[in-house]
Amino acid sequence: MLPRIGILMGGRSAEREVSLRTGEAIYNALLQKGYDVVKIDVDEQIVDNLRREKVGLAFLALHGPGGEDGTIQGLLEILNIPYTGPGVLSSAVCMDKTTTKKLLVYEGLPTPRFIVVRRREYQEAGLNGVLQRMTGMVPLPAVVKAPRQGSTIGVTFVREQALLPVALEEAFRYGDDALIEEMIDGVEVTAAVMGDEQPVALPLIEIVSRTGYYDYQAKYTAGLSDHIMPPRLPADVQQELKRLAEKVYAVLELRGVIRVDFMVSRAEHRPYILEVNTIPGMTETSLVPDAARAAGMEFADLVEKLALSAWRSK
Repeated sequence: MLPRIGILMGGRSAEREVSLRTGEAIYNALLQKGYDVVKIDVDEQIVDNLRREKVGLAFLALHGPGGEDGTIQGLLEILNIPYTGPGVLSSAVCMDKTTTKKLLVYEGLPTPRFIVVRRREYQEAGLNGVLQRMTGMVPLPAVVKAPRQGSTIGVTFVREQALLPVALEEAFRYGDDALIEEMIDGVEVTAAVMGDEQPVALPLIEIVSRTGYYDYQAKYTAGLSDHIMPPRLPADVQQELKRLAEKVYAVLELRGVIRVDFMVSRAEHRPYILEVNTIPGMTETSLVPDAARAAGMEFADLVEKLALSAWRSK
């Protein structure tokens, strides 16, 4: 039997609301399975709260900085409390989209072309300096991202040059650098992977947003996006996506369930890895629960399996 499970949720990131919804769903699933479980809203008293509640296993339902970036994982390591999801280093790497992409390039894995623009560089060189760096590397249209946020927070889709300064300033709201990435015209597909030592990709999901972009609103508003299973792609392309997702899981030394997001170009059906989510959302509109259900695993069973896996690997 597992010890008391603490659902770590909320926190102070821009994804707090989503985290609370994820945590509530996980809490209810574990209650349904008969476990001793408590919800803990992460704040400055987190150490005292963990000790007071006698938490023996942490189920991480946090999103964004302070939850997916290795900081809470490091704290739990110090407290000797096992937890769900990847460890300190893997969490920190995957939370930073720029670092993730550099490692993907090193491993020979496909990802859209990109440059990184520092705030100070932009202030000194101006827009012309950024455009010069983009020339021959990242043409418009492009995607400008705050590299250490999730849920498409700080992301702007830029189709014309005049919108680039606005997009950069939006990214700089969340940090001192901005990731400018080639925009791939294609089909958006996500692959959930789980299995620890022997990772296996769950059924793929094609994402179609009714707003035109799979942004924060489309992700978390019921009815604004469709999850299509299986994706409307050739079988060999689907197999390659699963292979790539499992490869990402292995080379980044991930644990638990993660999600790899892809764009597949319309013209060539070529896959591009966009990013890796180490604590995927578990809300009623989230992708991982849909993929698990397609694999024959109900939500409560998925949550229980993740908790048991974390406890076994302690």
